[in-house]
Amino acid sequence: MSVVERAIDKLRRASSTDSPKPKTTDSESQLNIGTLEVRVLQEVPEAAGDTGVLSERRILIDRQAVRAAGYLPETSQDRQFSDHYRHIKRPLIAATVAQGAVVGPGNPRLIMMGSALPGDGKTFSSINLALSLSRERDISVVLVDADVAKPHISRIFGVDKEPGLLDALSDESIDVESLILGTDVQGLFILPAGKPHEAATEYLASARMGHLVTRIISRDTRRIALFDSSPLLVSSESRALATVMGQVVLVVRAGHTPRQAVLNAITHLGQGKSIGLVLNQGRPSITQGYYGQGAYGSYGDDTAVEEK
Repeated sequence: MSVVERAIDKLRRASSTDSPKPKTTDSESQLNIGTLEVRVLQEVPEAAGDTGVLSERRILIDRQAVRAAGYLPETSQDRQFSDHYRHIKRPLIAATVAQGAVVGPGNPRLIMMGSALPGDGKTFSSINLALSLSRERDISVVLVDADVAKPHISRIFGVDKEPGLLDALSDESIDVESLILGTDVQGLFILPAGKPHEAATEYLASARMGHLVTRIISRDTRRIALFDSSPLLVSSESRALATVMGQVVLVVRAGHTPRQAVLNAITHLGQGKSIGLVLNQGRPSITQGYYGQGAYGSYGDDTAVEEK
């Protein structure tokens, strides 16, 4: 049995196919949980020019709607749920402070959330990991909607008509920083997917993409960019995206994602990637609540590692 297969087995041993299921996976939701607000700031920095007015665009997140849509747990499960994502984010954060990390593509502050197939819970995990990362005192996070074929993040937060990633890739005159939207959650920012384009895969695989991700993480040395990607086995966009990422988190749905699909997805990611496996909808235990990830595993060494 290979190292990867041992990692998958270790994750599966923590799961049960008849366990309770979270309220949502990656299916499209018709309920927007965010609205875009444009504010006029009174204190204007010199960079604002001669107009005397500076507009700030940010997303107001309706937390009750987030829960209703199934992207947050019931109030009684908040503490356990938060603990799950603390376990998931700690090794990711630790990797971001590695000495000698490259400044641009491949930097560990570029994290891709992926899955083998639709319905594994990737977008659900992306949103909650982003919220967890935003709670860190020394970190801000940009949640990037890179699932350009089906931009769930953009639709959920009500910014699917806003310019975003694909616009910055297709027009070199656009500064990607101007498209990143703040939110009323401190430390959390969102970059929409932008206008759909038939050459999306080519744009994501272009040198321009390398410049763009460099711009995003160079703006603030404390910033992490978390990319919600399309499923690896049903699209080419996610494979192109993976080439510039520094870390990959692969969401595996307990009792649902076939073993071979996981192995094939990892193969598509290529050699030398830091890849973590997150088991979604795992069996609850004393330390694992109703909604949480059953385990966090990784591969790349001789043994699989499970966070306790």
